[in-house]
Amino acid sequence: MKQLFSADREYKSWVKGLKQKIRSAQIKAALSVNTEMLNFYWELGADIVEKQKTAKWGDGFLSKLSDDLMDEFPGMKGFSLRNIKYIRQWVLFYSTRNSIGQQAVAQIVQQVVAQLSGIPWGHNITIISKCKNVDEALFYVQATAKNNWSRSVLTHQIEGKLFEREGKAINNFQSTLPVPQSDLAVQTLKDPYIFDFMTIRQQHDEKELEDALISHVTKFLLELGAGFSYIGRQYKIEIDGDEFFIDLLFYHVKLHCC
Repeated sequence: MKQLFSADREYKSWVKGLKQKIRSAQIKAALSVNTEMLNFYWELGADIVEKQKTAKWGDGFLSKLSDDLMDEFPGMKGFSLRNIKYIRQWVLFYSTRNSIGQQAVAQIVQQVVAQLSGIPWGHNITIISKCKNVDEALFYVQATAKNNWSRSVLTHQIEGKLFEREGKAINNFQSTLPVPQSDLAVQTLKDPYIFDFMTIRQQHDEKELEDALISHVTKFLLELGAGFSYIGRQYKIEIDGDEFFIDLLFYHVKLHCC
């Protein structure tokens, strides 16, 4: 009996470590995609800025670009007119520190994108929308990566003027992986821009199927008959230390069963 207990404890410890490795691998994969996406966004934004300086394509240039890209890649939020404007604003914001041409901008790309890749695109939008200059922005980029802030916490810290209280950004910043259980890791893994960039949502996204079911849940419940109550989706249960998720969970209030 003691041997069985010891073996069971050893197995659970091994599985716990394995789950940690899986979560870390997921985060590494998400950050890798995020880096590629941000590199592409920077190149796109830099091209847009340059074309608006040199080409005479009119005020509707960005709208036409958005329409053309979304026609080719339907449903990708990254190519909406609003996001394309953010991409342009993002490049202009971090390029303001330099006034010596494309070579300096290229150096900024390597320095900035290396730091920005540790946080989701939505965090980046929040930072450039609320910060006054590059030093302040990089302070919040680094603080977010270090402390694993969610976007709501990040917003709170900016509005609370943490940069003004604590001083300047860290000069020897090194990017680190988010803690797997942190809000930042969760938001990175679920960032819709990452899924859109990989173009897998349209064909392989089970969430969209669930969303479609949820949108008709009232009608569905009525068809089931009286007494059924919708509890939730992806409902987590634990059995002998293992986690399982029920896609859609219903409870019958009269029969007292699921």
